[in-house]
Amino acid sequence: MLLVERAGCHLCADAHRVLDAVTASTGERWVSVDVDASEALQQEFGELVPVVLVDGVARGHWRLQTEPILAALRG
Repeated sequence: MLLVERAGCHLCADAHRVLDAVTASTGERWVSVDVDASEALQQEFGELVPVVLVDGVARGHWRLQTEPILAALRG
């Protein structure tokens, strides 16, 4: 899982908790990237952070929920 986030984003802190809960139940891992580190990321996700991608596909943004992420991981 990839979390696209930005410094100072309060919803991003909430996203960390959601992804930590997902990893606790699945054993999957997640990493994050700063949306402001890349012009391409800014253009694609700049207004949507936080965004979680599973296998390269966006599975949620802003207020993340565990179930859509879990469903994506189950395939």
